[in-house]
Amino acid sequence: MTDELTEPLPVLELRGVRAAYGKIEVLHGVDLVVPRGTVVALLGPNGAGKTTALAVASGQVRPTEGDVFVAGRRVTGVAPSALAAAGLCTVPEGRGVFRTLSVRENLRMATYRGLKLSVIEERAYGTFPRLGDRRDQLAGTLSGGEQQMLSLARALVTDPAVLLLDELSMGLAPMIVDELYQQVGQITRHGVSVLVVEQFARTVLGVADLAAIMSHGRITSVGSPAQIESELSDAYLGATS
Repeated sequence: MTDELTEPLPVLELRGVRAAYGKIEVLHGVDLVVPRGTVVALLGPNGAGKTTALAVASGQVRPTEGDVFVAGRRVTGVAPSALAAAGLCTVPEGRGVFRTLSVRENLRMATYRGLKLSVIEERAYGTFPRLGDRRDQLAGTLSGGEQQMLSLARALVTDPAVLLLDELSMGLAPMIVDELYQQVGQITRHGVSVLVVEQFARTVLGVADLAAIMSHGRITSVGSPAQIESELSDAYLGATS
């Protein structure tokens, strides 16, 4: 039997995806593969189309052409709720927490998957002990980093097959970003695949297995983090050393 036949199917794949907002096309034939048990970083400047690619992958935007596959199954046009039930979980840009609910109440939202709250809290506080110290605090009064921890913890406790992360570092101090990405680097040990969109490359390349550069709605390069880093410039990404 050939390697092609025995190699596991990618957990997530975009094939020839085009997408538009109205008459303005923003993705121009995107091909992107997320192999099982890997962290894939999607990099590029603002306006490159990264978040739209993530929205297509999560079912929030339907492509005008091309297809989305999850574990080899075509899921183009499938509702985001159905994709979530199948194990595809998104942590959106801007910290998707319920600000008027406590940390514990935010975590309770994850019980829809059939998990007990006690199990969810044990997992969440084990990953982010700081959340355990603030379990009764309103999410809106947490620091930006703590809110992002809560958003990430709520996603992880549902045992997703693939986790989509959008600009995890936005508005956060470098020390907090490092802490969050350390957890991202640990995720694949539990069988979770990760597609993470980032404008700033430095930290995410440290935990990624593969990376891709997107520019003007197209994937322009795919390779190992070392290969991709050699193609990046501070001017292109707007990053600082």
